[in-house]
Amino acid sequence: MKTDASWEIANTAARMVVEEGLEWGPAKKRAVKQLGLPGRTALPDNDVLEAAVREYLELFCGDTQPAELRALREMAVVWMERMQAFRPYLAGAVWNGTATRLSDIYIQLFCDDSKSAEIALIDHGVRYEVSSINGFHGETVDALSISSLCKPLNESIGVHYLVYDLDDLRGALKPDAQGRTPRGSLEAVRRLLTQPTE
Repeated sequence: MKTDASWEIANTAARMVVEEGLEWGPAKKRAVKQLGLPGRTALPDNDVLEAAVREYLELFCGDTQPAELRALREMAVVWMERMQAFRPYLAGAVWNGTATRLSDIYIQLFCDDSKSAEIALIDHGVRYEVSSINGFHGETVDALSISSLCKPLNESIGVHYLVYDLDDLRGALKPDAQGRTPRGSLEAVRRLLTQPTE
């Protein structure tokens, strides 16, 4: 059920996502605070926020966002190719089409041995930082984070490899509630780049 408060939070959070590059969870919480709503106010789900983000992009960023998204997808392909041995899948805003120049790139890797991904980055001479984040099911997974210059945007972009067990791959490919694929293979991203700009 979409209440007025839910829409108001979603629209405020969408502006923060697009204009400040905030992640969705923190944007929703900050929107509640900014709107002066009680801390226990129910937050809109991600589908409602995604609809608000798409609407905001269409209204305010229609002339710039498609080119920014394309540059980020092209950059994602480069980083996916470098780690092709680890079954890379693109996720997040760069995959679903809501990314702007402030968005980071999230690439999920599916490995027999999580350390092998780190060794591959070292072999490529890539400097990275390791942190832990929540995975698909709330489990902790390693995130290998890199800052890389995206020349078309003249911006340093965060590229994050999220390292999962190979066994997680099957569940990762299940469609979401709307029947959409929540992540895309290297081939799928290349196909997106052959399509006319959204």
